[in-house]
Amino acid sequence: MKCPKCNATEISKNGHRKGRQCYKCKHCGRQFLDHYRPWQYSNDVKQLCLKMYLNGMGLRGIERVTEIHHTTILHWVREAGLSLPEAPEPEEIPEVTALDELQTFVGNKQNKLWIWTAVNHKQTGILAWRIGDRSAETFKPLWWIVKGWQSFFYVTDGWSVYPMFIQDGDHIVSKIYMTRVEGENTRLRHYLARLHRKTLCYSKSVEMLKCSLRLLLHYLKYRTVPLPA
Repeated sequence: MKCPKCNATEISKNGHRKGRQCYKCKHCGRQFLDHYRPWQYSNDVKQLCLKMYLNGMGLRGIERVTEIHHTTILHWVREAGLSLPEAPEPEEIPEVTALDELQTFVGNKQNKLWIWTAVNHKQTGILAWRIGDRSAETFKPLWWIVKGWQSFFYVTDGWSVYPMFIQDGDHIVSKIYMTRVEGENTRLRHYLARLHRKTLCYSKSVEMLKCSLRLLLHYLKYRTVPLPA
């Protein structure tokens, strides 16, 4: 028997999974079974799991309910998210654009990241976003998208990065007019378990966070989820 990852032959038994013998490679640490069953799930089951994921359930919670392994569901989320654009196309160019940052983390709480979001002040839905630190370098690519809309005004909080890009005459700094974008950020926290404030769920990679955001924004706009391959 060889390790499926590194082809090493230094293999040891490593317990059982649902009555089947598990093995572990002594060279690279990969855990595996001697053979895998050819599972095939219907499209209805895939859609149900993705909708559960997009309505606040964590991957292991879905596994406990459906008895489908969480790594399988994770694969469906990734495949569906990779097939989508960053955000749905805006129905109209916003006259007033609101901008804000949502704090989260990947891996551990010391690895802080921010989701920068841009919305139409008069309509629901996030139109553009970026993930990174809270610096001007992260905001710059988002600003080039927003700048192309040529909005009349831009509403933000008092974060120091925004005046570097937005002219004084076009810039409104006020928490009073931030309700739309803050509400959209709250919806992200509400619908994705990995963004809940107090939860055992969290993102382990930026890629999965991006896939989750693409999938959620599509779902909130169209109320459907694309089927993974």
